Parts: sequence; C-alpha cells; structure tokens
Amino acid sequence: MHKFLNLNLQHFAEKNYKASTGVDEFYYGVVGDGLVAEAIMRIKFLQNITVEMPQEPVRAYGDNQTAEIAVSSGNVSVTSGFHVIPIEDKEVLLGWETVDGITATGSEDNPPYVGVIFAKTYEDGSRKYVGLPKGMFTRPNVTGNTKGESTEFSNEEMTAQFMDREVEGFSKQRSVLFARDEAGETANRDKLFQLVFGKSHPNSEVQEPEGA
Repeated sequence: MHKFLNLNLQHFAEKNYKASTGVDEFYYGVVGDGLVAEAIMRIKFLQNITVEMPQEPVRAYGDNQTAEIAVSSGNVSVTSGFHVIPIEDKEVLLGWETVDGITATGSEDNPPYVGVIFAKTYEDGSRKYVGLPKGMFTRPNVTGNTKGESTEFSNEEMTAQFMDREVEGFSKQRSVLFARDEAGETANRDKLFQLVFGKSHPNSEVQEPEGA
C-alpha cells in the first residue's frame, strides 16, 4: 500500500498546469471501416475547436436513498471553425460531387468515416495532441454578411460525431486519444498518428487535395 502511494505522489509532483494558447495542425484521413487511412490531409488555418464528451450520472433508488450510481456517456461531438474550408476538403469529408466546375450536395450524400488529429499549442513550445479515431462530418450551413464600413473576414464551421473504435494496445474500444510532447519532441505525436491513421506524420510533405 505504501509503495502504491509513493508512486502516485511522484506522479502528482510531475503534473503540468500550463494552459494552451492556440490551436494548429488539423489533420484528417478517410479510414472507412478499417484502421489505416487512405491518406493524411490537412486543413490549414484552424481557428477554434471544441470536443464535447458528455457524461451523466444515473441513480438507482431504494429505501428512500441512492442505492447505486452509474455513468451514462453521451455521443462525442466536435465543432471546428476555420478561416475557410476548401471545397476539395468538403468533397472528401462530406461526400460532395463536382461536375464541370459545379459542386453539389443532396440527401443521398454519403460522408465517409474519418479519423482526426489536431494540436493545442503552448507558450513554452510544447504541444498537446487530440486524436479522434472514427467519426463522420455533417455539412455546414451557408451564411454570408454584407460588407460594411470596415472589412471583416467570414469563417466556416463544421461539426462531426465520433464513435468508439478499436485502438491498438488498449483493452477497450476508444473514441478520443491524447498525447503531449515537450518543445522540440515528436515521439508521442508520431505514436498517435500511427494509432489514429495507421500512418506516419506527414511532416512538411503534407498531402492535400489538389487545388487546396
């Protein structure tokens, strides 16, 4: 018992309390029903992203008191905002079709299952990566604003739902993975890319849809 406490106290002493100050490196890849992505592609200029992982305690009662508590987990959803989402990426993520320069969407669109990784950045140069192994994006709304006295840039937002998937090394299926690297290090990032995409991080040779 004392050995267990000593190990935990040592772990607590190494906790990191630094808060992130930015986001970067939004990558996705079509995984379908497999574990290896067809290719890893990037959408640049990520502005904000939210991963919702709801949980709710469910109580069972008896003898006028709580007899038991269990946790009910909701769906993992992601809302991501970009400076702009290139049409080539929408074609891949949403199953849209382009014919003779005209892009179309309809009720029979079939978005593929994709994996996603993005990074939260810190002032000391370290990065925390969030991986989502299997999910599906839904088409965004189309909005526009009139130009006023000053120039304002619009942005685009897309949402996705993610599900549990087999992840190598874990005893249960998982829906969200986390990794952190100190400044100048990439070991955990590279492990995460292998787990989510089944491929190595593309480094500077990022594969993007033609024309992105």
